[in-house]
Amino acid sequence: MIRNYFKIAWRNLQKHRSFSFINIFGLAMGIAAFWLITLYVTDELSYDRYNTKADRIFRVAQHGQWNGGKFDLAVTSSPYAPTLKSEFPQVVDACRIDPEGGSKIIYGDKTINEGSILFADNSIFNIFSYQFLYGDAKDALVKPQTIVLTKTLAENIFGDAAEALNKTVTLGDQPATVTGIIADVPVNSHFTFKALRALPADYTAGYGSNWGNSNLYTYLLLKDHNDYKKIEAAGDNFFNKHIKNDLGPMKFTLQLQPLTDIHLRSNLSYELGSNGNITYIYVFSITALLILFIAIINYVNLTTARSSIRIKEIGVRKVIGSDRTQLMIMFFAECILLTFISTVLAATIIQFVLPAFNQLSGKNLVLLQFGTVKTTIAFIGFSLVAGILSGIYPALFLSGFKTIPAMKGQLGNKLSTILLRKSLVVFQFVITIVMIAGSFIIYQQLNYFQKRDLGFNKAQTLTFHINNRDIRGKVDALKQQLLLNPAIEAVGVAGNPIGNNNIGGGDFNLGADGKPTSESKIVQNLQIDEDFIPTMQIKMAGGRNFAKNSPSDVTDAILVNETLVKELGWKDAVGRRVRTGVDKDGKVITQTIVGVVKDFNTYSLQHKIAPMTMELPAEAKDKDNLYVRIARGNVQASLDYISKTYSRFDIENKAEFHFLDQNFAAQYQTEQKQGTILLIFTILAISIACLGLFGLVTFTAEQRVKEIGIRKVLGASVTSIVKLLSTDLMKLVLIAIVIASPIAWFAMDKWLQDFAYKISINWWVFLLAGGGAALIALATVSLQSIKAALTNPVKSLRSE
Repeated sequence: MIRNYFKIAWRNLQKHRSFSFINIFGLAMGIAAFWLITLYVTDELSYDRYNTKADRIFRVAQHGQWNGGKFDLAVTSSPYAPTLKSEFPQVVDACRIDPEGGSKIIYGDKTINEGSILFADNSIFNIFSYQFLYGDAKDALVKPQTIVLTKTLAENIFGDAAEALNKTVTLGDQPATVTGIIADVPVNSHFTFKALRALPADYTAGYGSNWGNSNLYTYLLLKDHNDYKKIEAAGDNFFNKHIKNDLGPMKFTLQLQPLTDIHLRSNLSYELGSNGNITYIYVFSITALLILFIAIINYVNLTTARSSIRIKEIGVRKVIGSDRTQLMIMFFAECILLTFISTVLAATIIQFVLPAFNQLSGKNLVLLQFGTVKTTIAFIGFSLVAGILSGIYPALFLSGFKTIPAMKGQLGNKLSTILLRKSLVVFQFVITIVMIAGSFIIYQQLNYFQKRDLGFNKAQTLTFHINNRDIRGKVDALKQQLLLNPAIEAVGVAGNPIGNNNIGGGDFNLGADGKPTSESKIVQNLQIDEDFIPTMQIKMAGGRNFAKNSPSDVTDAILVNETLVKELGWKDAVGRRVRTGVDKDGKVITQTIVGVVKDFNTYSLQHKIAPMTMELPAEAKDKDNLYVRIARGNVQASLDYISKTYSRFDIENKAEFHFLDQNFAAQYQTEQKQGTILLIFTILAISIACLGLFGLVTFTAEQRVKEIGIRKVLGASVTSIVKLLSTDLMKLVLIAIVIASPIAWFAMDKWLQDFAYKISINWWVFLLAGGGAALIALATVSLQSIKAALTNPVKSLRSE
C-alpha cells in the first residue's frame, strides 16, 4: 500500500512538472541554506570542546570600577594562578599563559620567524588536551629554557618531527631544548600556537609580583563545574587580602569564565584570540529556520491553491472506499517524496557552493562534517520531518472535503484557507524585508567605519615590526636613510602598532605615597618618538610635541589626549605635574604634561577612544614599530626602497609591511563576513519567496484563463489584465512592509549597540527595503501576468 502511495506521488510530480519544479527547487534552496548555516553554527559552537576536561576549565577575568573609570580584563597578574590554587581547595590545577613568547628560531642554517609562541607553565598539559607525539607531558616545561613544538613547526625546522626531540634551538639569543612535540592545535580553539616555551625562572621577580601588573592569562581546572560559583563569591575577600594594596579601593569582581563560553560570549580587553559573537549565532540560526519556512510556505500555498484541480480525484477515492486517514497518508507520501528529492538536490548544491562559502566565512567546512553515517541519517531524518511538517496542513485540508461536493467539483466555503494562504505570503515578505533592511544597515555601518575620521591620516601609511633588538638601537640612522628618498614623506616610531587592539595600559595620577587616589585611572600608554605625531598627521589641541633638542623629555615629559583631560575635568592640562606610576623599587614616578593631542582612534570603532598618555621610549628596545608615510604614486617602488634600505641594517629579517588602513579594516572582517553572508541569504530568501509568488500567479492565471479571454474579447488591455492578476498579491506585500519595518528597526538597533560609534537608523531605509521587495515581487508577478494577458483569447475560449 505504501509503495502504491509513493507511485501515485511520483505520477503527480511528473504530471504537474512546472509546479513540481517550483516546489522541489525552492525547497532544495531552502534546505541547502539551512544546512550551510547549520554547519557554520555547529562549528562556532564547537570551540574548545575538544578538551576532555572542558566543562571544568575556566579562565580568570577581572573587572574593576571606581570614580575615575573602570577595566574589564581578560588578563591577570602572575600571582593569581599560584594563589588561587593554594587558597581554594576547589582548584585542581592552574596555569599561566604569556603570549609574548614569539621569536626568531635558529637551528643550524635554518632561520624561522615565528610569532605564534606562548610562554606557559607545565600544568597547561594537565588542564588542556594536547596530544603528545614525542616527549612526556609530565615534565616537558618544568625546566627553564625548554620548548614544546607543534608537529607542523617541528617539520618546518627539522624536516621530520621525530628528529626534533632533545635538539637545541636558539630563540632570539637564548638556547632552548625541545622536550616535546604535540599534534597541531585544533583550529576551533579560542587560542592557538605553534610552540610553548617554559616561563623564565625569574618570571615573578620585579613587576611580575605586582598584582596590578596584568599581562598574562590564568586558567584553572576545577574539581566540579559548579565550583566556580564558590570562588567568585569569595572575590571580595580575595581582593581585600591580595589586590587592594596594589590597585587601591574600587568595586572589584573576580570572574571565572567557562572555557566553552570564551569564543562566543567574551569581549573583554586583551582577548587572547579573535573571538566570535553569540548574537550572530542566534541571527544565523533564526535566518536558517526562516529561509526553510519560506520554502515550506511555498509548498503549502501552491498545494492548497491547487486544491480545485484534485477535488474530483478526492471525491472518487472516497466513493471507492478511501477514508480520511488513507488520503492523508497519500498526501504525506507525496510531500515526503518531494522533500526527499529536494534534499538530494540540496546536497548537490551544498557540495558545489561549499568552497565559496568557506572562503567567505573563513571556515573549512565539509558536507560530511559529522561523518558519513550521521550525515546520511540526518538528511533522511530531515526529509521525513520536513516532509511531515510541510504536509500537515495540505493533508488535513485536502482530505477534509465532503464526498458529494467533491464529486461535483465544489470547494465550499474555504475562506479560512484563503486567509491562511495570504497570511503565509505576508509572512514570507516580512522575513525578506527585514533581511533586506538588515543587510542595508550593516552595509551603512561598515561604510561609516571606512569613512570616519580617526583623528589621524591612515592613508599611505605603513608600519612594520623590528624583530632584531640590535637594529632598534640604530633606528635613528635607519630613519635618516629612508628619508633620503623623496617618496618617503615622514618616518616615526612607536612601541605598538595601532589598529590591532593590543596597546598596553597602566595607572595614571597615583597618590603621593604611590597608592591610588580617587582620581586614579587606567589609561592606554603608547611610547612614541618625536616624529610620530607629524608622521601620523595628528593635531595638537594644546602645548607642544616632544622636542628633539630636549633630553629631559625622555624621563620628564608626557603627552595626553583630549579624552583624559575631559574625564579629569581639567580646563588646562599643559604644565601639570602628575604621578604616572611607581618603579621597581617602589619610587613614585612624576612627569610633566607638555602637550595635549586631539583624540585619535587607536582601536577599532567598536571601542570608544580611551584616555591615553604618550611618552618617549626610555630604552632603544622599545623602538620596535616603524611608521612610514609614503607619497602617492608608485607605491611598489617605495616599498622596494624601504625593503632594500632595511635589509642593509638587518640582513636576517625582512620588513613585513602592514598598511594602517588594512590594520583597521581587519578589525571589521567579522562584521563584513557576517554582512556578506546575510546579504547572500537575503537574496536567497527573496528568490524563494518570489518563486512562490511566481507559482501562485501562474496557477491563478491558469484558473482564470477563460475569464482573461473574455475580458480581452470585450476590450481589456494588457495593463488591466496585469493589474487584475497582481493587485491582490501586491496588497499583501504592502502589508508585509508595514509589519516588517518596526521589527527590522528593533533588530538592527540592538545590533548597533555593540559599536561605540555608529550610524543613526533613518526611516527611508525601511521605505527603500520595502520598496525594493515590492518592485521585485511586482516584476515577478508581472512577468507571468503579461504572458497570460498576451495569450490569444481564441485558444482559451474555443472549447466553450
